[in-house]
Amino acid sequence: MNHLVTTTTQPAEPWRVLIGSRSFGQVFPEHLAQLAAAGCEVVPNGVGGRAYRAAELLAVLPEMDAIITGTDELTATVIAAAPRLKTIVKHGVGLETIDLAAARARGIIVSATPGSIHDSVADLTLALILALARKIVPAHLETCAGGWKPFFGMELAEKTLGIVGLGRIGKAVCRRARGFGMQIIAHDPFPDHAFAAAHQVRFVELDELLGTADVVSLHAPAEQIEHVLIGPAELARMKSTALLINTARGQLVDEPALAAALAGGRLGGAGIDAFAHEPPTGNPLLTLPNVVLTPHIGGRTLDGQRRMGEMAIQNCLRALRGEEPLYRVA
Repeated sequence: MNHLVTTTTQPAEPWRVLIGSRSFGQVFPEHLAQLAAAGCEVVPNGVGGRAYRAAELLAVLPEMDAIITGTDELTATVIAAAPRLKTIVKHGVGLETIDLAAARARGIIVSATPGSIHDSVADLTLALILALARKIVPAHLETCAGGWKPFFGMELAEKTLGIVGLGRIGKAVCRRARGFGMQIIAHDPFPDHAFAAAHQVRFVELDELLGTADVVSLHAPAEQIEHVLIGPAELARMKSTALLINTARGQLVDEPALAAALAGGRLGGAGIDAFAHEPPTGNPLLTLPNVVLTPHIGGRTLDGQRRMGEMAIQNCLRALRGEEPLYRVA
């Protein structure tokens, strides 16, 4: 669905829009041009393209009418110090770095872009599962080094996939996994029974999912999780041959515990796209042979980034004009 802005209405004075997200406008600079054409003064990211720390936002956000944010630290203190701020536009879906209560108290509209990258993330999830199941990375490295070692993997057909968080992305993963002949179980605090019936999904408690699944894939939103979701106790419940996939948020997994389980042969492998600290310098997962690690690229497809940018533009301009954004979260 195309959400391109078509209106030419402009404000009397330019709205000042801070670009916090490191990916907004990076691949599609025309998205920045669309904001400017709609009457915005676009203020580029001033911290080298990374996320703003709270102290840095305190210096710049007070003069802004809007921020298009990625993982910038929008704390209650930062929000309180920004008297002009009308809207916080999440370029993505994760809201854990935004103090939603503080935004609501100030009457600041917060929006997100759900549905823009769920297919992208689901594709990467299946790619990680397949790479681990068929040992693609070690086989590639061995072949490039002149070897010809027969790597034995596992088929996905008739294996059980446990999906933790059956939202948009989890459902997209489910549809793909069904195409490989996998059996699907899921855990979600708000189960969609109609989808489950249509796609032969069985809802179970988390403990049962962990003990049953051959592959566990995490898609739970971090802002709904009060503590680490997968720690030592949860890892101990999993099969020693099981694969753990995390394309959601790094905070969901106790990474040292995961590394210990993998190194000790208590888990078959892990595919990780999201880390607790990024980049994951010094992370024990970096040294293990039974992992496939990617630099948080789940949503980094041209198709997904185009949709996400267009939705963010609409959300931003609608909120600045006093209209309802496409997808409001606060």
